[in-house]
Amino acid sequence: MTKPLRVLIANRGEIALRIARACRLMGLETIGVYSEADADLAHLNCVDTKVCIGPASAAQSYLNQERILRAAQLCQADMVHPGYGFLSENPDFAEAVACAGLTFIGPTAQVMRLMGDKISAKREMIAAGVPCLPGSDGALPDTTQDTQRICDAIGYPLIVKASAGGGGRGMRIVETSADVVGAVTNARQESLLAFGKNDVYAERFLKSPRHIEIQVMADRHGNAVWLGARDCSVQRRHQKLVEEAPPTGIPEQNITTLGTKCAQACQLIGYVGAGTFEFLYEDGQFYFIEMNTRLQVEHPVTEMTCGIDIVREQIAVALGNPLSFTQDDVQCIGHAIECRINAENPDTFLPHPGKITQWWPAGGPGVRMDSHIYESYVVPPYYDSLIAKLIVHGSSREDAIERMRAALDETRIGGICTTIALQQRVLQAEAFLSGTVTVHSLDKGLMK
Repeated sequence: MTKPLRVLIANRGEIALRIARACRLMGLETIGVYSEADADLAHLNCVDTKVCIGPASAAQSYLNQERILRAAQLCQADMVHPGYGFLSENPDFAEAVACAGLTFIGPTAQVMRLMGDKISAKREMIAAGVPCLPGSDGALPDTTQDTQRICDAIGYPLIVKASAGGGGRGMRIVETSADVVGAVTNARQESLLAFGKNDVYAERFLKSPRHIEIQVMADRHGNAVWLGARDCSVQRRHQKLVEEAPPTGIPEQNITTLGTKCAQACQLIGYVGAGTFEFLYEDGQFYFIEMNTRLQVEHPVTEMTCGIDIVREQIAVALGNPLSFTQDDVQCIGHAIECRINAENPDTFLPHPGKITQWWPAGGPGVRMDSHIYESYVVPPYYDSLIAKLIVHGSSREDAIERMRAALDETRIGGICTTIALQQRVLQAEAFLSGTVTVHSLDKGLMK
């Protein structure tokens, strides 16, 4: 009898549970790793083997490549799924997994390095015909005079970004020519501290853009498809709170043209697995900002509209299988909305760890709750504050909004503060209802 393949899940929380469930459907055995602070995580009840990999500190556990690989070898894993966050976009980890003779569920380290550097990623996208913002041709030079000249040519306002950046770090908005030197210096310093590199580049700053994403899937046989688009404009401090699919108010043909270019770009760079192209959208134009070479937190809204299990497909592709569908098979139906429920104060956004004293998740037709919490679970202070994802599907956007309002009202989480109150306000706000939310709306107090 053939031994089932074993997948080590190098993550925690709701995504670890999501991956464990997908593996079970595929007949794969699973290995769950956990820190000393996470011994009571829900997904550990769903895996075949569990291994403690270190103290609560992420640096000594979930970010410790050596300990994760040691656990994989100890438990005779065949594959490693990184989930999102932690090591999911670390090319050194992907390379180490491959060197250990294991299969990394994701793209190759080479492709991750290519797309993880925003400067090289932008060059590849320009070559693929994907629309990009006007900006510097590569990293800004070290000389003040040349940097000033390049920024003046781009025009103001512009934004300086770290080539290895993310989450708003190493980023500065420049309103006038006189602000260039200080902004570039500060961005370099922050980038060096956060990412170990001080390369920065500049591009035109959009004042009122929306955040639009294209979900892609590609296999090792040269096939690449896109699975629809998402609007992730409801953000605070560059962190998403509400996502929906499809985007409202954008001509379908424009989305189709963009999605086709993204699929072609995957073929050009040799991408394999699930990935997301992120764009800013303003005045009818799309502008590429980055590619996430991993599974996205918000993948469920795409699953709810296209009916494809992205995690299962991601694993199948890593096993060497061709995609189980073609572009013509992808049909996005209805509308889906996701609310990321965080253990945070809804007004200050300060983390609020603690014991869950009440847990009553919403349910009913078209309602999905992805979460690892339960009554008496203690939310630890060491990791990201995401504790649940509430996703709904409706026949129309209006139907989905009504369903999400009802689901938020029904959900009860006691003992800690959560962002539910803020999300309830967002779903009542005129900017959201009219589909005119920009990435700055929440930070400017337009939906509170």
